[in-house]
Amino acid sequence: MSYILAFDQGTTSSRSLVFDATGKTVSSAQQEFRQIYPRAGWVEHDPWEIWKTQLATAQQALRTAGLTGADIAAIGITNQRETTVLWERATGEPLHNAIVWQDRRTSDLCDELRNQRGPDVARITGLSWDPYFSGTKIHWLLENVPGLRKKAEAGQVAFGTVDSWLIWNLTRGTSHCTDYTNASRTLLFDINELAWSKPLLEQLAVPASLLPEALPSTAEFGMAHAKYFGKPVPIAGVAGDQQAALVGQAGFKKGVAKNTYGTGSFLLLNTGTTVTPAGRGLISTVAFALEPKRAWYALEAAVFVTGAAVQWLRDGLGIISKAAEIEQLAQQVADTGGVYFVPAFTGLGTPYWDPRARGTIVGITRGTTRAHLARATLEAIAFQTCEALDAMQSHSATELAELRVDGGASANNFAMQLQADFLGVDVVRPRNIETTALGAAFLAGLKVGYWPDPEAVQALWASDRRFSPSIKSEERHARLTHWRRAVERAKSWAENSPSGSGS
Repeated sequence: MSYILAFDQGTTSSRSLVFDATGKTVSSAQQEFRQIYPRAGWVEHDPWEIWKTQLATAQQALRTAGLTGADIAAIGITNQRETTVLWERATGEPLHNAIVWQDRRTSDLCDELRNQRGPDVARITGLSWDPYFSGTKIHWLLENVPGLRKKAEAGQVAFGTVDSWLIWNLTRGTSHCTDYTNASRTLLFDINELAWSKPLLEQLAVPASLLPEALPSTAEFGMAHAKYFGKPVPIAGVAGDQQAALVGQAGFKKGVAKNTYGTGSFLLLNTGTTVTPAGRGLISTVAFALEPKRAWYALEAAVFVTGAAVQWLRDGLGIISKAAEIEQLAQQVADTGGVYFVPAFTGLGTPYWDPRARGTIVGITRGTTRAHLARATLEAIAFQTCEALDAMQSHSATELAELRVDGGASANNFAMQLQADFLGVDVVRPRNIETTALGAAFLAGLKVGYWPDPEAVQALWASDRRFSPSIKSEERHARLTHWRRAVERAKSWAENSPSGSGS
């Protein structure tokens, strides 16, 4: 009996999971690593810590399951996206700390690029000039690390997102590659042609020699060296974390959407095999690719604060002692008593993209209780998801079949029922909530024939519970209208408030 080993390399920890042929988790291991903050707004990781913790968890997961590399059919990798690593080709030595996706040091450069007459970045990449993505991070490193540009122009430097860095180390420097989903987050990749964009490389002054080979999500990425697991193991599946979660939800068909509820939420809607242009605060991205030069695409939305709002009730207001308590507390009242909470602690994401919006609670009366605030918080999570999905559907002319959910808040039955009520379509929670790692495993298994085709993977996906809408459309529209009135009061608050407040 053989298994699939999945690497789930995240922003704060490295995890490894072993899956069997039914998609069941056999074992797992996890290690956290340091977050480095050199200045305000700067976030870095030590690339060696990423590699060492990831390798250690993989070896631990195999030991826990009583397995060796001989029992592993393939390795799948999923990873924090956009985080940027540069290393020396000859030695494999990192040339700087990794610059993390959260890092904002290239904000001024992005402002300059927006004002330049250059390539149509939205059409080519599906993205916008934003510090979030890898391209401007590479430019910053080349300009600010002494001697680095000279080395890069001499072909001595390799660039990679975290997947590429792991592959390089697993293969002991014999493979320098990435997949289309991770490439599509760099600001350097043409998602229409599925190739690196020469005009954007020129605009950002990035030598093409830095770049990894871009491959489909199911491909021959190289062989993990025998020294790590006792025998060589093929690396056969790679995808960025949010795209992997869509695959883990068996989201292979157009119209399938997933929402991962974490500190914030990331929503992906499968829009099929043609690119839907970005717009309305949405990113257009590669969802996955099962063969060369042919991809499935998605629209992606970002909701900045979902689980963080529940954490604020716990840590900021102290009205709950554990996040799980919110479900019972919210059900103590039949409605919010007219209270609406817009948790714009760090601005608003899709569809507004207003960095100056701030958290706002409206409709408070003398009769408002902590139960009303708890319910308003869960409703805010649902309302924000509704607005993001409404933007996706109208922009892409793709009708939402259902919303598949994972992440922390998906365990809250009351919150998921509210989500179905306000969305007007079924919300489905899977039996296996390890969707990100499972997606990487599915991709790897498809490549090596562990699973014969996507239909076999879809057959493994099973729902734990389906939540169907229970309110009338008139009530749904009325509630969303009131929510949008509350949002209008939150927008641009930091810009318009007196000095010293709202920031």
